[in-house]
Amino acid sequence: MPHVPEDGRVIVGRVAFDPLTEGEVVDRVVAALRAGQGGHIITPNVDICRATRRDSEIAALVASADIVVADGMPLVWASKLLGTPVPGRVTGADLIWSLSAAAAREGAPVFLLGGPPGVAERAGAALAARAPGLIVAGTFAPPFGFESVAAEQVRIRSELLAADPRLVFVGLGFPRQDRLIVELREILPGAWFVGCGAAVAFAAGTMRRAPAWMRGAGLEWMHRLITEPIRLARRYLIDDLPFATGLLITSAIRRRH
Repeated sequence: MPHVPEDGRVIVGRVAFDPLTEGEVVDRVVAALRAGQGGHIITPNVDICRATRRDSEIAALVASADIVVADGMPLVWASKLLGTPVPGRVTGADLIWSLSAAAAREGAPVFLLGGPPGVAERAGAALAARAPGLIVAGTFAPPFGFESVAAEQVRIRSELLAADPRLVFVGLGFPRQDRLIVELREILPGAWFVGCGAAVAFAAGTMRRAPAWMRGAGLEWMHRLITEPIRLARRYLIDDLPFATGLLITSAIRRRH
C-alpha cells in the first residue's frame, strides 16, 4: 500500500503534497490570516520535483513550506496511480487571482514582487480591477542578480516593511523566489508568501497563458514550449518529459505492490 504520512500529505516522487483544492488553499490562508499567522506556499511542478531528486537543499526548501500543492497534471495523475489522489492541479497563476479576491474581502493588503520593471504594477492594477477593494500596498521589480547584491536585498526588505502587506506574491522563479521567501518571513512573520513564478506576468498580461483546454489536458507545458522554445526546449523535452514518464510508470508499479 502507498505510504501516507501522518500529517495527511500525499507523497509523489519525493515531494509531500497537501491534498487541497484551490478553494481549500484559500480557506486555509484566510483562516491563518485572521489568526495573525503567516506562511509559505510552494506549487511544485514536474521540474521542481525532478530537482528535489538531485538536490537535498531544494528538497528541504520544498518540504519546509506550509502548503505544498501540485502544479502539474503528471503529478496529479501519478497521485491517482499511487492510490492517494490529490484533488487536482493548483497553480500560482490561479492562486494569484483567488487569493487576491480573498484578500480584498478580508481587507488584507497585498504586495507583488518580481517581473521586469512595470510588470508588477500592471499586475496589481489588473488584480484590483477584478477584485474591487483590493489594497495593493506595493510592488517591486528586483534587478537581475539582486540576490548577490547586499544593497538590493536591503532595499527589498525596506520596501516590504514600509508596505506591511499580509499577502506577498513572489514571482522570481524557483528556487530563487522561495529562498528569498524564507528570509523575508523573518521580518513579516504574519504574512503569507506565495512563490508564483510567471503568475505576476500572466496577471499583468505581458505573458499569455495556455487556453483552458490545454491546461486541463496537461498540455500547458507545450504552450510554454511553443512560446519560449529556446529557453524551455531542454528543460521540457530532455529533462522533464523522461522524468514525468518514469514517475508515472513507477507510480503504477508501486500501486500494484
